[in-house]
Amino acid sequence: MTLFRPIALSLPLVLAAAAASAQDIARPLPHDLSPLGMFQAADVVVKGVMLGLIAASVITWTVLLVKAVEIWLSDRAAGRSARRVATAPTLGAAVAASGRSRDPVSHMLRLADAERRRSAPAPAAPEGLKTRISSHLAGVVGRAGRQAGVGTGILATIGSTAPFVGLFGTVWGIMNSFIGISESQTTNLAVVAPGIAEALLATALGLVAAIPAVVIYNGLARAITGYRLKLADAAAAVERLVSRDLDRQAAGAV
Repeated sequence: MTLFRPIALSLPLVLAAAAASAQDIARPLPHDLSPLGMFQAADVVVKGVMLGLIAASVITWTVLLVKAVEIWLSDRAAGRSARRVATAPTLGAAVAASGRSRDPVSHMLRLADAERRRSAPAPAAPEGLKTRISSHLAGVVGRAGRQAGVGTGILATIGSTAPFVGLFGTVWGIMNSFIGISESQTTNLAVVAPGIAEALLATALGLVAAIPAVVIYNGLARAITGYRLKLADAAAAVERLVSRDLDRQAAGAV
């Protein structure tokens, strides 16, 4: 019986320790683990990372709204002007139909008409006139394409850097968590979980900022490419008008 006495004496202590451990597990964590609570409890560096990622996300959606409206309006105006060019019998008629429109296709018509007027004293060199007009039109297409793409570069930057910025916040937060574990000399869940959760929130915000930025950038890039193609088709239609006018002029001079 003496052999079992130490075990009998220690059994209540083991049960008490197990009950205390169970109470610690069941006891709610002392930190607020909601996103706002984790942000408020985070380290100043992690807070800065989170605020930067939130700002990047706001910029992403702002660029989407602004550029989507801008590209839609530009594409619509270019389509209307391209239809006028396609149905006009002469370059002069197309210029008159464009009126005071300020879209790139109307600007192409006015540039082509101005170049034709400047070249009027030399009608015997139609190829030179075509080359000069083609140069003007290519410049308009290039400038319009660049203007449509203004502001989209920041989306590529956000999409490529936001995950790494979030990862930096996570690494910094986990480092602070390990320091807190070392200082408290405990691996209790109430000590470990809040810091790790705050650190992982930075990674989550990085993905929230990066994924929409990449998707929106690709969508805008496709829309801008379609817009540039429409302008290129309109420029080709203007060149055809000029060529027809030159052929008529040559036939009338014969």
